[in-house]
This record gives sequence, structure tokens and C-alpha cells, in this order.
Amino acid sequence: MKKLLSLFCAIAFLSGCSAFGSNGGLFGGSECESREARDFMANAEDRVFFAFDSSALSDNAVEILNTQVKWLKDHKKVNVIVQGYCDERGTREYNLALGERRANAVKQYLISQGIAADRISVISYGKERPAVLGNNEAAWAQNRRAVTVVKAAN
Repeated sequence: MKKLLSLFCAIAFLSGCSAFGSNGGLFGGSECESREARDFMANAEDRVFFAFDSSALSDNAVEILNTQVKWLKDHKKVNVIVQGYCDERGTREYNLALGERRANAVKQYLISQGIAADRISVISYGKERPAVLGNNEAAWAQNRRAVTVVKAAN
């Protein structure tokens, strides 16, 4: 087992990829972060936050989404996935639905600003992938979010 782990670490090192995804989980992505993904992270904010039990975009969320719109207009061949998340309160099913509404709110805003609908996918993770662990408002506020991720090329 130790040799296998050493081999994996060597392969990851030699390939120039991190074994850890952007969310900190082992094997978070199946391939290296693309040049476009790095550029997106450097030039646009990737996440917006929501009020409790809401999928309405705040003024701050709109400002952040405008950075995404600008970047997407400059990179017309890039597609994105909007991931919707919730805090731990509520049932799994309710939070999956709320996460989807949040992701769709972001998608609809991007579309309203001229980004083609077929460039944007949505997925909801509900409460299953918290950004911050904790049972308090500070943690919950960080978990009520939508994150825009550059889609890996096929």
C-alpha cells in the first residue's frame, strides 16, 4: 500500500497536477486545472452567496456575476457549470431543490446578460458539500452559495 501511494504521488507530481480538487477533496477533479479555469479564477469571482432559504440574487451577487459575464464574453468557447449549495438545515431533498434554484438563478442572470444558455450547466449539491464545517450562522452563510466552475474540455 505504501508503494502504491508513493507511486501515485510521483505520478501526480510529474504530471504537474494536484491530487486535490479545488474544494480540497482528494481527486476533486479528474484532470489538471485548465488554463481557462486558472484564468477565470484570476479574473472573475467564482461564487455568490444567498440569504437563508432564498435563491434571490443580492446586489453584491449581481456585482460578482458581472465579473463572470465580462470574462465569459471574452472567452466565447468556454462552458461553465454552476453548482448550487445550501447550509445543513433542512432535509436533503429540500436542500437539493434549493441548491438547484440557486444555480438556476445564476444561470438565468448570465443568460439575461448575453451568455448563451447552452454554455451553462447547473447541478445542485444541496447540503452535501459544505465549504465550511460548523453549526453556526458564520458557517451556514458560507455554505449558502452558488459556485461557477469552468467546465473541463472533453
